[in-house]
Amino acid sequence: MLTLLEQLDKGTQWRLTGGIHPPQMKHLSNSSPIGRLPLASEFLLPVPQVGDSAVLEVKVGDRVLKGQALTRGLSAMYLAVHAPTSGIIRAIEQRPSNHPSALPVLTCVLEADGQDQAIDFDQQDIAALSREQILGRIRQAGIAGLGGAMFPAHIKLNPASEIELLLINGVECEPYINADDRLMREHAREILDGIEIVHGLLNPKRVIIAIEDNKPEAIQAMQQALDSCHLPKGSIRITVIPTKYPSGGEKQLIQIITGQEVPSGAIPAQLGIVVHNVGTAFAIREAVCLGKPLIERVVTVTGGNIPKPGNYWVPLGTPIAHILEQSGFTASGQDTVIIGGPMMGYTLPLIKVPLLKGSNCVLVPSASEISPPAEEKACIRCGECAQVCPASLLPQQLYWHSKAEEYDKASAYNLRDCIECGCCSYVCPSDIPLVEYYRIAKAAIKHSHEEKQLAEQAKQRFDARLKRLEAEKLAREAKAKAAADKRRAAMGSGEKDAVAEAMARIKAKKAAEASVAATTNPIEKAADTADSAVIQPKADKRKSDVAAAIARAKAKKAAAQGTVPTKEVVDATTDNAAEGTTSGSDKKAQIAAAIARAKAKKAAAASGQTETDTGKTQDPQAIATQATADDNGGEQTQANEASQAVSNDSKQARIAAAVAKAKAKKAAASKSTPAADVDGGAAQGAEVNQVASQAAKQTAGDDSKQARIAAAVAKAKAKKAAAAEPVESPATYDNGVGSAQTAEVNQSSSQATKQAAGDDSKQARIAAAVAKAKAKKAAAASEQPQDNGAANTPVSAESRPPSESTTATEPTSAESTPPNDSKQARIARAVAKAKQKAKEKALSAQEKD
Repeated sequence: MLTLLEQLDKGTQWRLTGGIHPPQMKHLSNSSPIGRLPLASEFLLPVPQVGDSAVLEVKVGDRVLKGQALTRGLSAMYLAVHAPTSGIIRAIEQRPSNHPSALPVLTCVLEADGQDQAIDFDQQDIAALSREQILGRIRQAGIAGLGGAMFPAHIKLNPASEIELLLINGVECEPYINADDRLMREHAREILDGIEIVHGLLNPKRVIIAIEDNKPEAIQAMQQALDSCHLPKGSIRITVIPTKYPSGGEKQLIQIITGQEVPSGAIPAQLGIVVHNVGTAFAIREAVCLGKPLIERVVTVTGGNIPKPGNYWVPLGTPIAHILEQSGFTASGQDTVIIGGPMMGYTLPLIKVPLLKGSNCVLVPSASEISPPAEEKACIRCGECAQVCPASLLPQQLYWHSKAEEYDKASAYNLRDCIECGCCSYVCPSDIPLVEYYRIAKAAIKHSHEEKQLAEQAKQRFDARLKRLEAEKLAREAKAKAAADKRRAAMGSGEKDAVAEAMARIKAKKAAEASVAATTNPIEKAADTADSAVIQPKADKRKSDVAAAIARAKAKKAAAQGTVPTKEVVDATTDNAAEGTTSGSDKKAQIAAAIARAKAKKAAAASGQTETDTGKTQDPQAIATQATADDNGGEQTQANEASQAVSNDSKQARIAAAVAKAKAKKAAASKSTPAADVDGGAAQGAEVNQVASQAAKQTAGDDSKQARIAAAVAKAKAKKAAAAEPVESPATYDNGVGSAQTAEVNQSSSQATKQAAGDDSKQARIAAAVAKAKAKKAAAASEQPQDNGAANTPVSAESRPPSESTTATEPTSAESTPPNDSKQARIARAVAKAKQKAKEKALSAQEKD
């Protein structure tokens, strides 16, 4: 079996599948050489002509020269755009495109200045350029396939696989078009130079120039140029193929020359074959050897309505309207202008659109050459379209799916392999524009594919971002771990970890604060705070109060016994107060002072004697009044002292205070005084009750079970004692002192009960209960002498000397105390007011009697 190269050398050809034989109509324009048209006054240069988007290098108002690049590429698929002549950029705006839809695209509007001044083209010797430099010059020149596909040439010339066969396409099978024919006739030598450059880039084993047999002049010209070619003999040859449309298609030409069929979705390079147009080879030579970019091309202007048909060198970007005008065409409004041939071309909706790199023909047929658009009829399923399809497709199925917009099913029938040759439409008896349906479907599929690509790219970017964030997180964790390991290593070597020490200190501080808060009684803490705010406005106030209380107690005891004159008592009181001030404020001293005061009161009540500083005996009533006033002042101080002792946090202090209050009540109850003394006793009892009430409030917050049981026992005992007391008649106490005393005892019992219920210690509650019982007993004993001594009528205020009248009451301790904000001062003033009111009430009662 012969190899591919042996078959090529032998000249074997294969028959084309499908195809048709339409009228050639090439004689209209190939009889004259290639000419030139006058320059247009305005050129339209679309920026995205082919490939990916580009970046403009010019702005409005810039003057450009012929051959100057107007854009800069961003990717490999980029095709550069150059200025076709010199002039000024007047606008960069959206203009209609050279497309069947005429959709607007970004366009540079160049106003020509008529000078056609060009840049200095960089001419180079081909032997001095490397392969990369040659590819770079081709890319910078913006050369694309001039056969109509406009695929970037620099990509085709840099394949990934090894190339065995290079095909130069000079078939030009489309009716009316003969631009390549005239180019081969007139520039065969330049085309061969371009083929040599391509051969140097691809290094193929064979080079075949394929020309259709209806171009004898082009075949002869190329053969003459081939005789002087620098390529090795036998490696390049010209092959003439039969005239048949569309034998000029890339895949169809490969099938005719080699007998191989390019698989669906593949490219010829995968078979080791590369195909280039003769016009592309000419442009490659211009770019590499002369440094001239692709700024013009040969265009066939033909048709029955063109007065001067022919082939012309036309600058890219020239408006189609200008080409038709220079060819003698006069627009009538009913003419059809086709870009390309009658088979693969498309009709323009506007003629003010630019000439592109792939535009090889401008056709304006007459009415006899092209029939008016016929009405589309229903498909009769004749199958003619399938017989003439050169790609061996099923045009009927493609039509159904494309018309129903079932693009996925159309793709399944290999719609992408359709070369849009128009053979199916040409033979269709129903006049169905099949190619138009295929183009619409291809555009929709392309748009959908682009959207999927964008979505995939976005997903890839998102995934890359997630990976980057994860890598950064792992890097941070590794860095933190390394730092921790470094700290642990430093701690192990004897150095201290400052962070660990700080955390340990904070934890220790919190633990200490929690233990202090747990051992502190919130009720006692609040009481201490209140007492400190009221009783101790200064730091040494408490010390001075304790010393003064001790001094007063000692003075009272001495005065009651009659052993010391009043003057000495005052001096001793002052000295003792001074000593008490310096003795400190310990708790034991406070307890001793309270006990001493209680004993002094008891001794004074028993003696019943009073001496003055002159040693003379006073009237008994006056002495009693004076003693009562003194006792009231002392008892007021005692009550204040007891209140301070109760507020103490010590268990012993609270017990001692309760004992002192009980003894004070007993001494007060045992006194036998006239009516004024009774009034004073009532006030005194009110003071004691007030102190007991304060102590009870301080200790009333205890919730322990023992405290509640003790309180219940105390209440029961108090009720029993009250029931055992004798009933007093109104004649005994005409001023209601007895009932007041009874109420006082009950109030004291209730307050003592509350005090015992709030105490924190079981012993303190028992002591409080004992004190209440003793107080009740003393009160009951003091009532019996008053009942038996009803004949002892109280002395009225009228029978007293003026100096001893109750209206001229002697100053009490509260009155002698200077006004201040201390708790003792306020209590003393309240007691004085109570005494005054009681005395006034007694006098008014006597006057009524």
